[in-house]
Amino acid sequence: MTSLATGFARTQSWLRAHPLAFDGALAVGALICMVIGSFADPNGRHGPDFGGRTPELRSILLMVLVSAALVFRRRRPMGVLVFTTALSVIELVVSPQPAPVAMSAVIALYTVASRTDRPTTWRVGLLTMAVLTAAAMAFGSNPWYTQENLGIFAWAGLAGAAGDAVRSRRAFVDAIRERAERAEQTRDEEARRRVAEERLRIARDLHDVVAHHIALVNVQAGVAAHVMDKRPDQAKEALAHVREASRSALNELRATVGLLRQSGDPEAPTEPAPGLAVLDELVTTFRQAGLPVEVARADDGVRLPAAVDLAAYRIIQEALTNVQKHAGPDAKAEVSVITVGRTLEVTVLDNGTEPDGPKDGGGHGLLGMRERVTALGGTLSARPRYGGGFRVQAILPLKAGAGEDR
Repeated sequence: MTSLATGFARTQSWLRAHPLAFDGALAVGALICMVIGSFADPNGRHGPDFGGRTPELRSILLMVLVSAALVFRRRRPMGVLVFTTALSVIELVVSPQPAPVAMSAVIALYTVASRTDRPTTWRVGLLTMAVLTAAAMAFGSNPWYTQENLGIFAWAGLAGAAGDAVRSRRAFVDAIRERAERAEQTRDEEARRRVAEERLRIARDLHDVVAHHIALVNVQAGVAAHVMDKRPDQAKEALAHVREASRSALNELRATVGLLRQSGDPEAPTEPAPGLAVLDELVTTFRQAGLPVEVARADDGVRLPAAVDLAAYRIIQEALTNVQKHAGPDAKAEVSVITVGRTLEVTVLDNGTEPDGPKDGGGHGLLGMRERVTALGGTLSARPRYGGGFRVQAILPLKAGAGEDR
């Protein structure tokens, strides 16, 4: 049973790939049926009597012509219908016992109905049915009310209805296929968009981690080189800070890059992303690097969304890194984290006087901070302060949906 179904499916696929071969086989089959039908006498004593008559040469020629025309039914459906209908009318008019040439017109009508719209099918179908039935009633050897004449009408109507049903089903299947393809395309676009967003987020995290820790390493290494000969104890302390900053950088890089692992890969990181809960540890690293930092917080008891918590931490980290790099050797920084209504305000101030400090909107660090805040629906202000120094302030919304867990 399975092999039979497989063979039928292969044959069907081959015929769809070679429509001309199918139409040729259909034309041969129609010719055989018409020739066999031409030997049957419908007015037999006990029904159709096969062998009771012999078709005329003219009828055989007409059957061959209409069968040959069916080969082109897909290319010229309307022309084939007109041609076969005309020859069918000729057969009904000139032959006292007409051969079933009208079978070709029925097949052609089915083809037209299956390849055009419904209004055209109605108009063409009713006209074809009327012409064939009227010719049979007016010129046939039998009375006009015989069932043979009504049979022509019924078969033509059935062909039009079947063709219209096939066209409707084909249109329905095409619509489903198009909808599925569109949905697949939409899913692919959504997947690409999410991948791009995730890559951007990981790039921001990598920038923040590398910029912060490398800045600390650079400062401490400079201190160690400066005091290596005169104060070796202080140089050892600076090198210890370098080692600690390097270890922290490696740990955070491992955690960030670990996000790119597959779910089944070993040694995937399990520690949570950093947030304001470890702000004191972050500030301590800057203080050890020689940057005085004061912290003021008024956010106790507020449960922050994970994305907001991470963004606030990264903004403070990037802002202090910029102070360390650009604000000069005598700069001081102030960090404040407060909640105002349904928002979290993060502010980082410094009193640096270095002329080549960061400008508003410049640098990848400020750009990354702005992207983080914008993604959460907040606002970021980063500009020089009046009288010297720099001010970074981010306002992050805490409403539901403002920051979703990544």
